[in-house]
Amino acid sequence: MFISKELLTVSAAEFSVELTDEQTDMFDNYAKMLVDYNEKVNLTAITDPDEIVIKHFADSLAICKYAPCELRGTLADVGTGAGFPGMPLLIASPELRVTFFDAVNKKLDFIRYVVAELGLDANVIHSRAEDAGRKPEYREKFDFATARAVAQLRILSEYCLPLVKTGGYFISMKGSISEEEKSFGITAFNKVGAELYDDIFYSIHNGDERNIIIAKKVSQISPKYPRNMSQISKKPL
Repeated sequence: MFISKELLTVSAAEFSVELTDEQTDMFDNYAKMLVDYNEKVNLTAITDPDEIVIKHFADSLAICKYAPCELRGTLADVGTGAGFPGMPLLIASPELRVTFFDAVNKKLDFIRYVVAELGLDANVIHSRAEDAGRKPEYREKFDFATARAVAQLRILSEYCLPLVKTGGYFISMKGSISEEEKSFGITAFNKVGAELYDDIFYSIHNGDERNIIIAKKVSQISPKYPRNMSQISKKPL
């Protein structure tokens, strides 16, 4: 086994996730594929097996504990990179229908590889989030959208909330966040049909601090959002 099954089980349990032997085997295979694939495509700076378990797998599974409701239905993982948090959530919650979005197709090739090797069912979409948010097949179609340390909260809001249906949730995972960024983010929520639902501070197994900020979509979004990438970058909400 490439990773410590005991460490994975204990770390996941901290976030109210009980894994079967089959699921721990999937995580083990995922970790091995991540490290091997990382030698040809830069996916992550974290390659130590224990750090993968704590900083990637268990950290992603924190959503299972702090989500506002049971993780069922559809989830958009925006800027997924090597598959975080979407892949751990898919392995732990096979009833969840995950769509992985990323602008870098080389990274999505890895996601396709993992999905095929593990026998999972998921959608893998090569698209920038703001482009996907304007397409009828993705716009306001998801119960949840997630993003993990991708950009500032107010920028993420315009990337992610156009994908979320009314009544759904955007879950932003942050290593740390300033009060200023948080304040700007909450203001941005209101401009794209959402409001702050929860702001959760916690620590992962090694003591590193984390923040999950959840917005609830309360109304349909204005047709003018999302704007194009240059507008979002130059003049964030």
